[in-house]
Amino acid sequence: MTGEPSGAGDAGSARSAGGVVPPAERGATRIADRVVAGIAAQAAREALGHLPPDVARPHTGVEVRHGTARVRVVLELDYPCDVGGRCAAVRRRVAERVEELAGRRVTEVAVRVERLHLVPPHGAAQGRTR
Repeated sequence: MTGEPSGAGDAGSARSAGGVVPPAERGATRIADRVVAGIAAQAAREALGHLPPDVARPHTGVEVRHGTARVRVVLELDYPCDVGGRCAAVRRRVAERVEELAGRRVTEVAVRVERLHLVPPHGAAQGRTR
C-alpha cells in the first residue's frame, strides 16, 4: 500500500507532465441567462449616459443557445433626441459587453423604445407665462 487514497492514482494519471489538468478535464463554467441579461441592461445604461430621473432604467431579456445570445432591450428616452442614433449606440454597446464579459457571441440586439419623455429646452420658462 502506498498511502494514497483509493482512486488518487487515477487523478494523477490525467495530469500532464507539468502537473496541470488538461483543459478538457477541468470542467465548465455556466453563466446563467439572468446574468447575461444583467450585463446587457448595464451596457444599455452605459450607452445612454445620464437620463432624467423620471426615465425608467432599461430592462432586458435574453435567449442563450449554443454559445450565442439574442438580446431584447426595452428603454425609455428623453426627447427630443436622435432616437435612431441612441438605439444604435445601445445595440453596439450591448453586443460588445456581452461578448466581452459573458463570452457569448451576440447574434441580435432588438431595441424597443417604450416611451419618450419630453424634456423642456434648457432655459425654458417653467409654468404659466403671460
